[in-house]
Amino acid sequence: MVNKADKNAKRLQRHKRVRAKVSGTPECPRLNVFRSSKHIYAQIIDDTNGVTLAAASSVEKGFEGNGGNIEGAKKVGEMIAKAAQEKKITDVVFDRGGYIYHGRVQALAEAARENGLNF
Repeated sequence: MVNKADKNAKRLQRHKRVRAKVSGTPECPRLNVFRSSKHIYAQIIDDTNGVTLAAASSVEKGFEGNGGNIEGAKKVGEMIAKAAQEKKITDVVFDRGGYIYHGRVQALAEAARENGLNF
C-alpha cells in the first residue's frame, strides 16, 4: 500500500519553520494568510502583544464573489490594505503561511501592495 504524504502536515512544518524567524512587532506587524478550498483569510498581527490589528476574509458580510479563486483573493488583498490604512499601518512583514507564493496567495499579496502596504 502506498502512503500518500499529508499536504497540510507538510505545510504546517514549513509554516512553523518560517514562524521561528518571522515575527510581527508594533512598528512592523505580520500579514498572515490562510487559504482554504473555498475561502481566503488575511490578518495583520502584532506578535509581541499577541493581538490582531486588522483582518479581512472572503466570509465577511460585505464580500461579494467567490473566495476560492484569484479574483476573490485580490478583493481580500484590497480589503486588508484598506483596513491597515485605517489603523495607520503601512509596513508589514509577509507570512505566506507555508503556502507556495503562487496563485491566490500571490494575488492577495500583490493587491495589498498596490493598495498601499509595503513589504
